[in-house]
Amino acid sequence: MEIKVMTFNIHHGKGMDLKVDLYRIAEVIEKSNAHIIGLNEVDKHFSKRSYFEDQISWLAKQLNMNYAFSPSLSLKPKTMSKVRQYGNALLSRYPIVAKNSYLFDLISGVIEGRSLLEATIQINNQLVLVNVTHLSINPYLHKKQTDFILNRLSNYSYPFIIMGDWNMMPGSRGWRKMTRETQDAWYIAGIGAGHTYPSLHPRVRLDYIFVSHHFQVIKAEIFTKTPNASDHLPLKATLNYH
Repeated sequence: MEIKVMTFNIHHGKGMDLKVDLYRIAEVIEKSNAHIIGLNEVDKHFSKRSYFEDQISWLAKQLNMNYAFSPSLSLKPKTMSKVRQYGNALLSRYPIVAKNSYLFDLISGVIEGRSLLEATIQINNQLVLVNVTHLSINPYLHKKQTDFILNRLSNYSYPFIIMGDWNMMPGSRGWRKMTRETQDAWYIAGIGAGHTYPSLHPRVRLDYIFVSHHFQVIKAEIFTKTPNASDHLPLKATLNYH
């Protein structure tokens, strides 16, 4: 069973040319041929900056995919009836059979707007747990969030994939913690530095795909088509379930 997964921080659809263009984001996803895509910085009726669009619903419809959303920030406006939200999302060519969302501010005691999306996807007869997250730049909060994720992972019995913008460097304390329990797809099968940010002249690796040992990582690549679509480049991995 071969699965192609991708993680992409879409910067609410705002490209390096400062234009907000969801068609361009959808095109990048379509050209990647990925089956499961984790997205960061997704707006849902959030503000004027993204035209109050429900971005994940729009992308799912445009790409004919299933989706899940995890708000990291929810604001109840006085004048509008819709809650303004911002967070992580998931697109899947396979059925999503269950989903949960965990707000990290509950575990850190700080209102910062970070969350973990947890979705169970059915691929043929196999259940796979897919997590999407975007971690804090603050070292203390980053540690708390990583520990929370690892604690969740210890409860999982079936194969898992966890991906997103981790705001950390390879070899850092957080990375070492993650790779004790999981496989870093780029570290296993990527060629070169794997830099994903900033998109036009990438200098750092902030975006990661970690997988359980149920998977063999066949290939990891930075998807460089249309680099000006966002301030991050997408990271894609081809996995074999064995």
